[in-house]
Amino acid sequence: MLAGGVGAARLLRGLYALVDPNALTVIVNTADDDEFYGLHVSPDVDTVLYSLAGLAPVKRGWGIAHDSFHCLSALEKYYGPAWFQLGDRDLATHLFRTDALRRGRTLTEVTHAQARALGVRCRVLPMSNERVRTFVRTREAGWLPFQRYLVHHSATETVVNIRFRGIRRARPTQAVVRALQNADWIFLPPSNPFVSLGPIFALPGIRALLAGKRRRVIAVSPIVAGEPVKGPLHKMLSGLGHEVSAYGAAKLLRPVAHFFALDRRDASEAPRIERLGMQPIVTEILLHSAERSRNLAATLLELTRP
Repeated sequence: MLAGGVGAARLLRGLYALVDPNALTVIVNTADDDEFYGLHVSPDVDTVLYSLAGLAPVKRGWGIAHDSFHCLSALEKYYGPAWFQLGDRDLATHLFRTDALRRGRTLTEVTHAQARALGVRCRVLPMSNERVRTFVRTREAGWLPFQRYLVHHSATETVVNIRFRGIRRARPTQAVVRALQNADWIFLPPSNPFVSLGPIFALPGIRALLAGKRRRVIAVSPIVAGEPVKGPLHKMLSGLGHEVSAYGAAKLLRPVAHFFALDRRDASEAPRIERLGMQPIVTEILLHSAERSRNLAATLLELTRP
């Protein structure tokens, strides 16, 4: 699975419960990474790890359930109001990562060590060991780092452009390339195709690899009844000139995915999606519980049966 954000973690939780974890590899977006209080924070990697380890709150999806924020409150005395939430137990993850990176370990090595420490049994791979950062250009505030746009500004501005700083120098790791080359099936979760999946697609060779396996790529719509499964995708689709619908999302993913799961509320869009050369799968895709995650995962896994 290519993963980014809470939507990916929710689907992944269902797959993790139904398949042999040793047969599952997760390639995670790291262009959301940023630095806070001198610490390297990898939001999407952490969301995946915490979800698979059973630590993430099911409803909120990110962070660690029932975490406290005493250290963050103390930091505010020195840095001013905090707009990015780092819980006390969550800080241990960022301290470990930052220390290991400074000692010369790669992000892939650090993530492997974290997964092992948390008891996560499938492979979790950062998309690259090189630094890539997403910036969005908004009509109201100009260029912003993605976390500042998403969290500090609450994604209220209209996005008119997106850039991945460092993408020209970055390369997918050998582990990522091998995982895609050897994959029997590839899942694209209900994640934002611009800023969650987009940075992975933008790495050299990844789009070509996915296009070559397109008949075995299953995507899940990140839009239901004109609203995003999670986050500001509807605003990005509109601001960047795309239709705000399951069809609009399918059109973006058409070059790399053959199957497209959409919600029953969008069943009327299935014929248009089929005319894109994709096979629509009408089902329930809102994953507000572990049971729904397993149900959707089971539906998608049926497509992979001989």
